[in-house]
Amino acid sequence: MKKNISVKNKYTIKIPKNIKIIYCNKKNLLIFISPLTKKTFKPAVKIFCLKDIIIISKIPINKMAKSILKNLNKLQGTYLAQIKQILVEISIILYKKLVLIGVGYRTLLAENLTNQIILKLGYSHLIFHKIPKNLNTFCIKYTKLFIFGLTSYNDLTQTTASIRQCKIPEPYKGKGILYHQENVILKKGKKI
Repeated sequence: MKKNISVKNKYTIKIPKNIKIIYCNKKNLLIFISPLTKKTFKPAVKIFCLKDIIIISKIPINKMAKSILKNLNKLQGTYLAQIKQILVEISIILYKKLVLIGVGYRTLLAENLTNQIILKLGYSHLIFHKIPKNLNTFCIKYTKLFIFGLTSYNDLTQTTASIRQCKIPEPYKGKGILYHQENVILKKGKKI
């Protein structure tokens, strides 16, 4: 006996036309296929797939602890957000742009070393930073670095944050590695 499923629910997601979704009912596995890439997702709650809509329910797949069963509303919202994020990740190419501000600050792509960038940040030595294989880098100028790829948004932001940690913008002159269109509020120095 099937339960009535309301289509106008806050836990429904409309599927874009260029993305196919395959749902395996036995394994409770969602496969997202787009022209760019393919991803899989396995939630712990029951999911209903209609023609162009995904509905996330509160029904658990396996036996769960009582403490987890109390938080099914939170799990339902979490899975909703994760599925929306996967739809964004597979439909567009994600990128981040970093800008190096400072005298002599440079970024170079290592020619003989794959997936590495070389940073010259005013230290007495060069900094070699390894980029994951699923991400690509591109330099227009020596001070502008693009990082892009068909990967998860978390991997992209983690990589850009680790590069930025090499030289965080300082608050007096604003020198360092900044995200594109990031504003640093400068402090006034001591007056003599």
